[in-house]
Amino acid sequence: MPSPSASVILESLCWSAPDARPLFDDLSLSFGPGRTGIVGRNGTGKTTLLRLIAGRLPPASGRVITTGSLGWMQQDVASDETLSLAELFGVAPHLDLLNRAEAGTATTMDLAEADWTLPARMATALATCGLQIAPEATLAGLSGGQRTRAALAALLFQSPDILLLDEPTNTLDIEGRAAVRDILRTWRGTALVVSHDRDILEEMDAIVELTALGATRYTGPYSSFRIEREAALAAAHHDLAEAEKTRKQLGRRVQEATERKARRDKAGKAARASGSQPKMLLDKAKERAEASKGAAARLHEDRLATAEDALTEARARIEVLEPIRMEIADTGLSATRRVLQMANVTAGYAEAAPVLRDVSLEITGPERIALTGPNGCGKSTVLSVILGQLVPTAGDIALTVDPVLLDQHVSLLAQDQTLAENYHRLNPEATATDARAALARFRFRAGDGDRKAGALSSGQRLRAGLACTLGRPSPPQLLVLDEPTNHLDLDATEALEAGLRAYTGALIVVSHDQPFLERINLTRRISLSDKGLSGLATE
Repeated sequence: MPSPSASVILESLCWSAPDARPLFDDLSLSFGPGRTGIVGRNGTGKTTLLRLIAGRLPPASGRVITTGSLGWMQQDVASDETLSLAELFGVAPHLDLLNRAEAGTATTMDLAEADWTLPARMATALATCGLQIAPEATLAGLSGGQRTRAALAALLFQSPDILLLDEPTNTLDIEGRAAVRDILRTWRGTALVVSHDRDILEEMDAIVELTALGATRYTGPYSSFRIEREAALAAAHHDLAEAEKTRKQLGRRVQEATERKARRDKAGKAARASGSQPKMLLDKAKERAEASKGAAARLHEDRLATAEDALTEARARIEVLEPIRMEIADTGLSATRRVLQMANVTAGYAEAAPVLRDVSLEITGPERIALTGPNGCGKSTVLSVILGQLVPTAGDIALTVDPVLLDQHVSLLAQDQTLAENYHRLNPEATATDARAALARFRFRAGDGDRKAGALSSGQRLRAGLACTLGRPSPPQLLVLDEPTNHLDLDATEALEAGLRAYTGALIVVSHDQPFLERINLTRRISLSDKGLSGLATE
């Protein structure tokens, strides 16, 4: 059982990105037993925070204090395909010893060190994550989702006091996500979970949001966090309105004071010219007026500066809290136009073992279709056939519009090109103004257009891909999305949902993110299994 006294304490933590952009400035937080979700827009330092806690990065200043053992699962976990499960679990030598013992070749000293419970404990950890695989199996033979489950099983096998999970459900199907939820629901230690999976975040005891303004802790699960955040946004808009009102009032007062001063100066000049008052008296009055003017000017300047600071602060809060708004132009797709027709298609990567057999699918007009099914059932193969990346071995396919694919790796972006260069390459007819406007709508501002795509976080790359496709003057009439929310932050995911609801083209999406699918107005969900495509039910 995890230790009930396990904790993580961050004291005045400071750290800057390689480009000298400060991510954390005097950050102080503490985490005790319980489950805390860590959220924030891409680039706010969520993964960096876990790396600092895990000791993989040294802080620039401040310190991290941990009590209890740490178990860390990274986003790119189990990427080495040559590893066996035994190596992933860190028990390969111990299993070799047991194998020698069973073969009768172990020494007396070996037998004294043998842990006969090891295979059963490994099997239990794997079963908890929905896997029944031999320890000798290599990761090369597992799907991406199975590798993630295996990595989570290896983490649980270590029995850490503190779990650090970085996007644990990104590559998982529905069953895998449910397994992670079950594990977290029953976890009695300390868990810090970086995630944009709203179902996972609903299992949290608290949410910590990282923004450009620092870190804010919210009590309760994701639904409570959303309510409090919306209230904070409303308060920021109120503060902005009050700050603008105050600045206008001060501006009017300054103008009125300037006009009064001008009238007094005019009257003084007239009196001096008429000689009706002694010059000494007029000079004294002028000195008093100038002193009064200086004091009043300084007071007005101080008040205006305070009002400007309040205005700047309110705008900064709104910038942090306001969701991204994706405006998408009309595609002009007719409701009667046949977009796609697949007839009795068989396809795969080895002719003797096709992934798809006798598959038929037709799309007419702006239909919105989700391809669903467990990992490894062939959803990505269907997309490859539709996009012409994989030639069928049998059957016919006709695609009458130009599609655009946005996969979770955003392969349409050239990593060595800037965002502006990528936009113009993908949209050669667009002007520089079109590029700036499209990037700005997807929250790439000022000099962001000069950033190389390869220097962006995975979530920022997908947002850039959306800007280069959906943000153009004439969006594609068929949009194909392969796990689009895997690397998007929560704000961008919700903005994408809103944008897709307004999208007027045909849509094919592969996703295990159920809240996402429920919010994009699907017309059909098509389940893929070893029997082909089924479940053509309109929702």
